[in-house]
Amino acid sequence: MGQALSFFKLTIEDVPIEHKTVLVRADYNVPLNKKGEISDDLRIRASLPTLRYLLDRHCKVVIMSHLGRPDGRDASLSLEPVANRLAELLGQPVAFVGDVKGDQVVQAVKKARAGSVTLLENLRYYREEEANDADFAHEIAAATQARYFVQDGFGVVHRAHASTDAITRFIPGVAGLLLEKEYQTITEAMEHPRRPLVAVLGGAKVSDKITVIERFVDVADKIVIGGAMANTFLAYKGYGMGASLVESDQQPVLERIYAAAAKKVGQDAVDEFIILPSDLAVADVISETAPRRVVMADAVATGDKALDIGDQSIDTVVETVASAQTVVWNGTLGYAELPAFAHGSARLALALATQPQTTSIIGGGDTADFVLKWDGGTGESFTHVSTGGGASLELMSGEKLPGIERLLDARK
Repeated sequence: MGQALSFFKLTIEDVPIEHKTVLVRADYNVPLNKKGEISDDLRIRASLPTLRYLLDRHCKVVIMSHLGRPDGRDASLSLEPVANRLAELLGQPVAFVGDVKGDQVVQAVKKARAGSVTLLENLRYYREEEANDADFAHEIAAATQARYFVQDGFGVVHRAHASTDAITRFIPGVAGLLLEKEYQTITEAMEHPRRPLVAVLGGAKVSDKITVIERFVDVADKIVIGGAMANTFLAYKGYGMGASLVESDQQPVLERIYAAAAKKVGQDAVDEFIILPSDLAVADVISETAPRRVVMADAVATGDKALDIGDQSIDTVVETVASAQTVVWNGTLGYAELPAFAHGSARLALALATQPQTTSIIGGGDTADFVLKWDGGTGESFTHVSTGGGASLELMSGEKLPGIERLLDARK
């Protein structure tokens, strides 16, 4: 990528943070298994560079996060297991406090020493968090007595909540290293990519990704469409999709997308620019035992559900990314929870992992979960695995993110 963009907000490297009490908003919304254990700690590991930077400067570090969607206090969604995992990764104790405000927090922070880490309980135990309640944010600020607020939870900056927005009215806010890296990497790929830039877009719904598809029509050299989203595109093109998931109300959106594509590359080249599957892997039921059958896109039977791209389409995708200098992948190419329908996603992951010359950016959410399982949980096979699902989509779409906008501006 070309000249690195300069970040437009102040970061922890720009302020006199030594020996200060610092309140960090991390995104520790990690997946848990049936036993309530952390099944993937990418988001915890991603926060370590920021935490180590602060600890090296003798800060008293207080961290807040949310986990899941609890309705009030829900012990199964306590952040205590996260505190234990974070302590292992940092190699030092992490004090856990069962609240986010009030006397318990006041006492814990008072008692904490320079170079210590304290993790507060799940923010979403309080309805005020998602309501962006200023009084709630003020109570957190008062209890922690933090000198700086550090926004490092990239996965939450697209939401205006008390811990991303209101809190900055009471404590000056700066970016952590993860937030800066996510912003820079994704923005650079969208604004100054090494070309050709190929966007691979999958997942279930066109309606979830309208703005990002439109932005890629603008900036990409090729767009590959997979996942259930491809069913909607194929249906628009007149293919019978049997019992597949199709969004029938997206006609006007697809007309707009195809009109913009034709304007960019010419009507005759549209189908080389927006690449749809030529064949599909189908089954009549979605189940672990359903066999994978591959049919041409124009031969989907009435009872069939398209659940992955077919073998011929997989080869096309692999060929398309082989010549790319930058690949942005957002959304799995099939029903990847079932191994029989993860072939497309797995082959794409392998192609990107074996092309070190290609800058590969993996959008967060399901795509990140898939590639992390695929490469053993490190994500090191790819240039960048985003920790934010909705946030990475909105940033790719060119939208402003409230949790970043509220931070202190960098001096020009």
